[in-house]
Amino acid sequence: MSDIRDMSPKRHILTIGLDDYYHAAALKSSIQRDQWYRFEPRLEKNAMRALDLLDETGTKATFFVMGCVAEKNPGIVKEVVRRGHELASQGYCHKNVRHMTPAEFREDLRHARDILEQAVGIRIVGNRCARPLISPKDLWALDILVEEGYVYDSSLLPLFRSFHRQPWRRFVHAHEFGSQQLWEFPFSTWNCFGFLMPIAGGVYLRQIPYEFHRRKVEHWNRAYEAPFVMYFHVWELDAEQPRINVTSRLERIRQYRNLGKTAHVVGSYLRRHPFGTISDYLTRNSPSTTPMVNFERTTRAMTEVVVPKTIPPFSLPTEVKERTPVTVVIPFFNEEATLHYFSNTLERVEIELGSTYALRFVFVDDGSTDHTWEMLQDHFANRPDCTILRLPVNLGVAAAILKGVQRSETEIVCSMDSDCTYDPSQLKELIPELVPGVDLVTGSPYHPQGRVFNVPRWRLTLSKSASLLYRQVMRQKLHTYTACFRVYRRSALTSILLDEPGFLGMPEMIGKMDLAGYQVREIPATLEARLLGRSKMKLLPGIFGHLALMARLLRLRLSKPALQRPQKLKPEEQVAIESVRTRPVA
Repeated sequence: MSDIRDMSPKRHILTIGLDDYYHAAALKSSIQRDQWYRFEPRLEKNAMRALDLLDETGTKATFFVMGCVAEKNPGIVKEVVRRGHELASQGYCHKNVRHMTPAEFREDLRHARDILEQAVGIRIVGNRCARPLISPKDLWALDILVEEGYVYDSSLLPLFRSFHRQPWRRFVHAHEFGSQQLWEFPFSTWNCFGFLMPIAGGVYLRQIPYEFHRRKVEHWNRAYEAPFVMYFHVWELDAEQPRINVTSRLERIRQYRNLGKTAHVVGSYLRRHPFGTISDYLTRNSPSTTPMVNFERTTRAMTEVVVPKTIPPFSLPTEVKERTPVTVVIPFFNEEATLHYFSNTLERVEIELGSTYALRFVFVDDGSTDHTWEMLQDHFANRPDCTILRLPVNLGVAAAILKGVQRSETEIVCSMDSDCTYDPSQLKELIPELVPGVDLVTGSPYHPQGRVFNVPRWRLTLSKSASLLYRQVMRQKLHTYTACFRVYRRSALTSILLDEPGFLGMPEMIGKMDLAGYQVREIPATLEARLLGRSKMKLLPGIFGHLALMARLLRLRLSKPALQRPQKLKPEEQVAIESVRTRPVA
């Protein structure tokens, strides 16, 4: 496309959020901050897309970066600076100013700036808060920025009539605090009959029809001397990003609608109007009537070299503890959408449990028809602590777990879901409960101390109702019978034969161990709705299957009330799944 850029001297401002899709505000109710590490990182690919777009249009931009992003991705941050763009802070980890005290905000600013300055070796003088400042009550944050020596901020969003008593706050202005001042670059807005509506960029670029939005930007360009402050996030250039399942309809619209439109719309504006960085605007447009900033000092601060701090060498402890051997069995069925998420989660588990337990992993591909098997090979085939099994057909989750237990060589064996609806780190609470006399420990989200996040109310009601009915059948009264998140004594589990290979096999496993006199212990756990991919459970067949299983278990209990450990059920009461025993495993 030819460059049709307006040749007027007025330069507008482009700001870019250097963050990943799982950092987005639209997903904050579905994704907790401590889950970020689990998701497939797509930041580098999207950052390069943004940088290449800027190179194509000859545009420089101000990138706002979280400290935790710079900490994990210093190379990307350095590439932004190497290509001539400006770097500014966005706090350490997207914590909302309204959820912090002034002291906490100050500490967050310092921590983030230290990390960014160490990453790129230059002074950081700009800031953007994780969430826009939309009320005069939020202006205390700007006061602290002044005290901390920041030159500018771009956090203010004059929304509706929130700043109608201070109309000048809609444009670039001087925020005064005592004898000091700060440049504030608010997000640009559209005045709709006295109500200010956001149009600065990001989600608005994608949701508002292009021609309507273009006319509003053209009107701003003609009507105001102040620059138009536009923004977008690098993840908005990624139409193929993973979809999070548990979001509301509104959140899905905010996050995913028209992602493929972003590059075209942003490129159109960059070719039509001159855009630049905030620091470029400051050095070019020192207002003679506002003695607010010494621009020579400002320019010097922006290019000041920061000497890296000396970090003391890390020393390993000399004492090596003997670790308990533990095997973790994980079944997979068409889970290519979750494998990056799972792999990242497993890395954290190894760090948290590796000093206490000698962990081995058995991955069972339960007849997947997608790319699960190939991805398991890519991620884990070269690891000596991992065994990968492949079942030729889909047998079901319980059958796959039993196959993994058969292949295990340790007495302590854990099972978990591949979608990480239970955080595997909770194994550090479950494993110690497998004490002498206990044969199975199960994680229980419905325990009085358990927790559940993002699970639909109707599904929660059905699950709790099923558990209540199982309580009437079983000798041992638990709150949860259906979870896959468990720790087994292998010698006890291998004596149990199942009729149900799928999801129903999980409560059947507990039921038959209960009838055989084995001891089951229940530990509170946290269950979160599946974030990626689709659940394989079928609702109506599941309901009728549970009722039929309860009836069978009740008949067994009434016919054999005196069974005690270590007796086994009679063969006619333990119909084995021949396919589980006889089918070859790769």
